[in-house]
Amino acid sequence: MLTLGFDPGVATIGFGFVDSNGGKMIPMRYGAIRTSAGLSLSTRLASIYQDAVELIDTFKPDAVAVEELFSNVNVKTCIAVAHARGVLLLAGQKCGVPLYEYTPLQVKQAVTGYGRADKKQVMEMVKRLLNLEKIPRPDDAADALAIAICHARTATSLLIGQEFNICSTI
Repeated sequence: MLTLGFDPGVATIGFGFVDSNGGKMIPMRYGAIRTSAGLSLSTRLASIYQDAVELIDTFKPDAVAVEELFSNVNVKTCIAVAHARGVLLLAGQKCGVPLYEYTPLQVKQAVTGYGRADKKQVMEMVKRLLNLEKIPRPDDAADALAIAICHARTATSLLIGQEFNICSTI
């Protein structure tokens, strides 16, 4: 299963593709979509949308995983990031790819085993889980890979649950 993870932003949007088969995960490609600060928000959002659609059309992922918004900083920044997140969801929807959303706590739990892990711990685990020589850069790409890993692990758990009928209602 090929998963595309997105770490939403306006200036820098991390993306990462992880191919998972059983318990093995292989990083296929990662990086960042970047937009210029001098452009209007609507122009930046259009650029993010076009780049996201191009990634989806080129690599044809089986799933798109997007981190849910969490911010305890500037409300104006939070709103702009929410717009960008919406554009990423729209791109996945328009391309017909199943969408999944995960909270930062879920991502940290899936990657490190601890929902309150710090950024450095998450990045180190991404490197280890994907057998990379160094931590992916920019940080947004490492975060996107973490989101893809979260989905790969969650999807595997869901499949196991279905296979053994663990998720049946009582």
